[in-house]
Amino acid sequence: MLKAGIVGLPNVGKSTLFNALTRTRNAESANYPFCTIDPNVGVVSVPDSRLAALQAIAKTQVVIPAAIEFVDIAGLVEGA
Repeated sequence: MLKAGIVGLPNVGKSTLFNALTRTRNAESANYPFCTIDPNVGVVSVPDSRLAALQAIAKTQVVIPAAIEFVDIAGLVEGA
């Protein structure tokens, strides 16, 4: 599984990006710094139309698409 962390300054939209990428509203996004205290974790499956063609060739019973884990962490400040 691929893993990616969303890192940046406080109050710049990291949680909003996380919610858009994961298609959820699990991460609270508010208009004040340090809204995120604990990391938010979301896993997104990556659809790939080529998997169906590979399944037909290999005659597999199960197709498991790739997945990406996104982690939204609290904003970083200078000196942290």
